[in-house]
Amino acid sequence: MSTAIEFNHVSKQYRLGLVSTKTLSHDIRRFWITNVLGKEDPYLKIGETNDRASKGNSEYVWALRDIDFKVEQGDVVGIIGKNGAGKSTLLKLLSRVTGPTTGTIRAHGRIGSLLEVGTGFHGEMTGRENIFMNGAILGMTRHEIQAKLDEIIDFSGCERYIDTPVKRYSSGMTVRLGFAVAAFLDPEILVVDEVLAVGDAEFQKKAIGKMKDVSQGQGRTVLFVSHNMGSIRSLCKRGILLENGSIKADGEVNSICDMYLSDSLVNLGAAWEHPFSPNKDFQITKVELLDSKGKGKNLFSCDEEWHIRMTAHVKKRIPGIYGYLQFNKADGVAAWISDSNDVMMNKLETLPLGESQIDITIPKRTLAPGSYSVYLNFTSSQNISGFNVDSPFDVCVFNITDNHTYRGDSRGGYLSTLLDWNIVGK
Repeated sequence: MSTAIEFNHVSKQYRLGLVSTKTLSHDIRRFWITNVLGKEDPYLKIGETNDRASKGNSEYVWALRDIDFKVEQGDVVGIIGKNGAGKSTLLKLLSRVTGPTTGTIRAHGRIGSLLEVGTGFHGEMTGRENIFMNGAILGMTRHEIQAKLDEIIDFSGCERYIDTPVKRYSSGMTVRLGFAVAAFLDPEILVVDEVLAVGDAEFQKKAIGKMKDVSQGQGRTVLFVSHNMGSIRSLCKRGILLENGSIKADGEVNSICDMYLSDSLVNLGAAWEHPFSPNKDFQITKVELLDSKGKGKNLFSCDEEWHIRMTAHVKKRIPGIYGYLQFNKADGVAAWISDSNDVMMNKLETLPLGESQIDITIPKRTLAPGSYSVYLNFTSSQNISGFNVDSPFDVCVFNITDNHTYRGDSRGGYLSTLLDWNIVGK
């Protein structure tokens, strides 16, 4: 299988706040040193990692630093990472919107890109005219574009407005038409940024289906950026995780998604504590994950019973108080929930004043193997004015392991419940 995309030690440097380096004389000097004298660019020796959350000392930042990877023809690769990690910059470099500061990029085949709402569209031109213009830019003949025109218009769902200037389109309509143009004009490489989130649920489903068809049915290469891990997992086989402009991990998509999602819970473990506040009516100050012997841990067997123990401080009894417990999978999907009203019938109202403990037993075979976070919330059905309660969100993380495998594969899904298999009759 041939290589479709190749990044060789690619870096991209930006100067914050201004275009170019500083003055015309600096730009001429930089051009003279690098292009005439053939020496190393002096500006490459300065610059800081692109960490958007912290203030730096340099006005130069590396949006990307030493990016090195290959994508084979027909591969579907998800590019993930936090805002500012360099995902959009990487796709802009590949789409030739901008050039790399150092390194080389090789792409074999025609690239269809959807990087921003309205990318490549002229607002004064109609939707139909923009389709022909984009096709011409991709090197297609008018006859080739005309053959795809009905499919593009039908997929976009913008038939009524196709002869209306694009400047009058909503952002959702613009994305619909932009994706249809990028996907249907026969690109060997399809590059899609997270703009699909602008579309409605129906269109997102259609777009994911089309990208699957482009990659699996037609053998095209797809690079897909999204914060929706469900879409990444369903579409991609490989994931690349970017962090502060560098590749943190590259591998099988599920493990890469799990790594990305676990970063937000990195400070959580088998126990969670919160300072006691004397002015709270009801407060949870500690949450612990315990095994059957009362030992704190956050790694349990699928066939093991374990406990969640909460330390509660009650200053004033609250009518209608109830608790809500939820286990979320690594992709953020709720896998299991429990409401204290289901079994306790306002038992929390009888908690004594002062400090006490609430214990919840998690039976064996409740959850399938995997990584989970614990979401906890307390509220009141009485809607009491001035209700003063601490309601933590994700408080702990834990893992469920598998004791055995089936046909060589670990059990998947959310639940792994013991059920009776009864034989009825002969």
